[in-house]
Amino acid sequence: MRAVRVRVTGRVQGVGFRAFVLREAAALGITGWVRNLPDGAVEAEGVGGEAELARFVDALRTGPRLACIEGASEHWFDPPGAPRGFRIEA
Repeated sequence: MRAVRVRVTGRVQGVGFRAFVLREAAALGITGWVRNLPDGAVEAEGVGGEAELARFVDALRTGPRLACIEGASEHWFDPPGAPRGFRIEA
C-alpha cells in the first residue's frame, strides 16, 4: 500500500471536482479524502496500490469537463494506516 496527496490548482471549485474525485477513487478502489482549500485549490489524499494511485493522479491532472487545471503537485508516502472508504471533507 502507498499513499499520495495531490494539490490541484486552477478552476477546480464549483465545477464538480470533488464529486469527480470521489467517483474516480471508487472506480479504482482507492480510500482517502478530498477537500476544497481556502485559496481555491482542491486537495486529495488516496491510499491504495501504486498502479491505481498513478491512474488516480492522472485523473486529477485532467479533472472533470468544466474544470481548468493550472497545476498539480503530488507527494507520495507510506500510509500510517489504511482509511476506510473515500469521503469529501468540509
